[in-house]
Amino acid sequence: MGKRTRGERAGLSRTQVLDAALALVDREGAGALTMRRLGVELDVEAMTLYHYVPNKDALLDGLVERLFAQALPFADENADEDADENAEADAGAESADWRALLRAYAVSLRQALLRHPGVLSFAASRPAVTPATLDAVERGLVALTASGFPLGVAVHALNTLSLFVVGHTAAEAAQPTQADAPGSPAWLAELDAARYPLLAEAARSGAGTDDAERFDFAINALVNGFGAALD
Repeated sequence: MGKRTRGERAGLSRTQVLDAALALVDREGAGALTMRRLGVELDVEAMTLYHYVPNKDALLDGLVERLFAQALPFADENADEDADENAEADAGAESADWRALLRAYAVSLRQALLRHPGVLSFAASRPAVTPATLDAVERGLVALTASGFPLGVAVHALNTLSLFVVGHTAAEAAQPTQADAPGSPAWLAELDAARYPLLAEAARSGAGTDDAERFDFAINALVNGFGAALD
């Protein structure tokens, strides 16, 4: 039996390290995330963490992985189990309703991003490079190509949907907290109704101002557009 590493002696796993980093960013912001600070969180020396994440970039990539791992149905943390036996069955099930699958993915990803707004900048700027994240992308492409999408169109669809969700959620998270801040519904409601009658009315009535409603509208439009491309 080989000698146990420091990480094994500390009773850690890569998932525990990444989840602790995610919790730290949630609590104190991305600026607080250093290997030394993360080591304090886990009660280990910072050098122990390099057994799981070789550098800071790998740690940030891991945070993106953990975030996308919450965006079911593409991400499956238990995908290792019985993978060979169930691959064909999974592909058939996923391709049964690609529209529902894409909608579920978009909604789940938005919810994960809203739970972890500190990771939004990483999700927007770092490509999918870890095996777990790439596995999720691969499963999405399997589902779409099994439904008849040419590979290039399937890649465009997944990328377009993911980029829209990240961008929309980033805009939601960046909204000012003050109810009457410039651009808010309360602020728009006070516009000159003679000059901006429709904007003022929309703000007063709430028409088109709900983030979740706007998100659902856009996702449905995107998914329907993908269907038109497939036809």
